[in-house]
Amino acid sequence: MTSGMDFDGDTRPYSPEWYESLKQRLGAIPCRQLGLYAIPPEWLLSVVIPVYNEERTLRQLVDRVRAVPIRKELILVDDASRDGSRGILEQLQAESEPLNVVRIHFHERNQGKGAAVRTGFGLAQGDVVLIQDADLEYDPAEYPRLLRPIVEGKADVVFGSRFLGDQPHRVLYYRHYLANKLLTMLSNLCTNLNLTDMETCYKVFSKQALADILPTLKQNRFGIEPELTAKVARRKHRVYELSISYSGRTYEQGKHIRPKDGLQALWCIFRYWWAD
Repeated sequence: MTSGMDFDGDTRPYSPEWYESLKQRLGAIPCRQLGLYAIPPEWLLSVVIPVYNEERTLRQLVDRVRAVPIRKELILVDDASRDGSRGILEQLQAESEPLNVVRIHFHERNQGKGAAVRTGFGLAQGDVVLIQDADLEYDPAEYPRLLRPIVEGKADVVFGSRFLGDQPHRVLYYRHYLANKLLTMLSNLCTNLNLTDMETCYKVFSKQALADILPTLKQNRFGIEPELTAKVARRKHRVYELSISYSGRTYEQGKHIRPKDGLQALWCIFRYWWAD
């Protein structure tokens, strides 16, 4: 299966030629208001995708990622899945193409999302690195919006917020919402950042910012979220936050996070506030 990105260098969306053509027709101000900009042609986006028992959604998610018209590498790290994810990953690697290079890595034993993220970070070669869950809760079509502050030199790190309010959001568990808000508030008290969604999957890093924190990362499970946030803040990287849509799934649909992960996140907030 192809990604649908059959563009040449002059017409591919977000190429300098594409942007100049639109700017001449629409004007610079409308282009900025519409979020239209140019990504340098030499730039590479690394999309790190932790995978654990995601055979129901994995191929559809990867197809959505490949459809984003940006040159990228997809780094899929299987955390010892017990379903058919491994076979799907091997098929996806065989479909690698120049604009969507697919690289896979297999953990011999299950270690957790944080361990898979760290493995993916270590393999990433891109100018910008983004975390993408393997389910369908987050929409890859929003990559261009998330990349823009980094491409334009305004940010080192971008968080995609589910709670800023102007994007579609599936209504689900109120207690989860309260837990997320509480953890974000406590994280903000420790980091002095004013985030609205510390626990978001969509965290985007410039190559330099990631290189700065990668050697210090330790968390294997969902504690990776407050750890990343604390270490970004400790190093005073420039952080932007943008609204994103969210199509949350239920536990019956395969949601992995559990109450104990919230307790671990709470411990990590104070652990990484106290010391690196």
